[in-house]
This record gives sequence, structure tokens and C-alpha cells, in this order.
Amino acid sequence: MTFFITGISTEVGKTVASAIVVEALAADYWKPIQAGDLNHSDSHKIEALISNDRTVIHPNSYALNTPMSPHAAADIDGISIQLDKIVPPTTKNDLVIEGAGGLLVPLNKTDTIYDLIQPDYKVIVVSRHYLGSINHTLLTIEKLQQKGVAIGIIFSGNEHPTTEEIILKKTGAVFLGRINEEKKFNKEVVKKYAAAFHEALLSF
Repeated sequence: MTFFITGISTEVGKTVASAIVVEALAADYWKPIQAGDLNHSDSHKIEALISNDRTVIHPNSYALNTPMSPHAAADIDGISIQLDKIVPPTTKNDLVIEGAGGLLVPLNKTDTIYDLIQPDYKVIVVSRHYLGSINHTLLTIEKLQQKGVAIGIIFSGNEHPTTEEIILKKTGAVFLGRINEEKKFNKEVVKKYAAAFHEALLSF
């Protein structure tokens, strides 16, 4: 099974959510495009947060030097991102793919993160409460529904019942769990969340 993790915006907790899902399923991990922080990339963060010995962390298709939108970071590096060169790794294990930013983040002049998602993927949307997050979440899920994919949602940050209730009611997305504010995220904390998310992920 392939799980694609996307966010409603940047800095909403996508990588922590990815680590939890990877740990819960002892799945492989792949970040197709890393823009910036190459010495402390999302792949490095996943490696530092998981405990199981089964996960394989696959190399990026594109590792770009500047922390910007992929199309702009690629331009700075003097290259153009080509969709046909972003090929999921071959594995017999479950695979967790982490996107970059939100769904419509551009990869080049024509393609976006959305174009990486295949119809058979299970897509997990990470939503974090802020002013405007309901709109961003509903738009993200509405776009995903056009592909007909299975859609789950993880809420990140402090609980906000009225926001979460309206999102779940309007979208019908499967609620997979909540990642609360923590003083820090480490292997022990991620393992705790992985155990809590395990059953929901298996039935998703």
C-alpha cells in the first residue's frame, strides 16, 4: 500500500505525521523532492524519529539547494524538474511518500505536487488550525476528491473542536488521529503516537 502525505500549507506538521505513519506501519519512506536543508533534510528527520529496523529511507529524486518552491529552487540550481524522472522506489513494503508544501506547489511550468498522486494511493492530509485553515483544508480535500482517492485526515496541534467538526462533516474524510503539541518530538514520542494510530491506519 502507498500512502501519500500532504499538508494544507507549509509548517503544519507533515514530517512528524510522516514519521508516525512510517513507524506505525514499519513502512518505507520516500521524499521525492527536497528543497533546501540538505544536511538536515526530511529524510534525516525521519531517520532520527523512527525506531523500527524494517524501514528503508529511499533517496530523493531531486535534492535542491534552496528552501523555496521546487520550481524556483530547481531554477536556481539550473535544472528543470521532470515528472517522468520522479519514479517511486520498488519495494515489497508499504511506502509512505511525503509531498512538499501543499497540493498545488509547482514543480515546473505545468506540473504540481498534485500530479505525483496516483489514483490507487491513500492520501493523508495534515491540517493544523490557524485563521484560514478551514478554507485551506476544504480546498485541499475537494481537489483530492477529483482523483477519487481514499482521503484520511490528521489534525496537528491543539484541539479545536468546532473547526475539526465542520471539516469532517463537510468532507467525509476519515479521521485518523491527532498529533498534539509536544515539548519535543523524539523516538519515544513518535512510537507512542504510532501505537495510537496503528489500528486506524490498518483500516483506512
